[in-house]
Amino acid sequence: MTADEVNNFVIYCKKIQPQSQQEIKRFFEGVITFPYNKELLLQAYLFLNIKHIFPVCYELLLFEKSPIADYTDLGKCDFVYLTSLGKIFIIETKFIDTEATGATERKRRNKHRNKVFEQVITLKSRFSEYWNIKLEQLECAVFTTDSEVAWRGHGANVVTKSVPIDKLEYWRMNYKRLI
Repeated sequence: MTADEVNNFVIYCKKIQPQSQQEIKRFFEGVITFPYNKELLLQAYLFLNIKHIFPVCYELLLFEKSPIADYTDLGKCDFVYLTSLGKIFIIETKFIDTEATGATERKRRNKHRNKVFEQVITLKSRFSEYWNIKLEQLECAVFTTDSEVAWRGHGANVVTKSVPIDKLEYWRMNYKRLI
């Protein structure tokens, strides 16, 4: 990926993601105060702790946007970051209810695990084709509430990180004291 390709992509991102980092931070802090959606709470945790979870992430380029000229039918990325090494880092998040029990819940968890990996791998491929970026210049990751996803990432070249639900809830309840 040349500097021109990166610059063109960054310019594109700034057009379709007009909110500043500070505005996005305020949005996520609102989610913490009023957590009406577990997936958004997980995304808030990731955004507000990105340097600890994925230290290579340097600048947020897109949040909940399609990287492909706003073709949302081709998939939206939860997060796209520019890395400190000039690569593109795609992150998909998934709140997976690890506390529910029973056969149906085990099936649902497995479906969610498979889906989040499928999403990020598909996005990486589409991203590469659309922007003509070499696959080695694109990194992808999955961030969930389920530590069971860790082993799945190795063979798929996907970085996996997770936060347990109880730790996520503790963080939410104590956010103001923790900063």
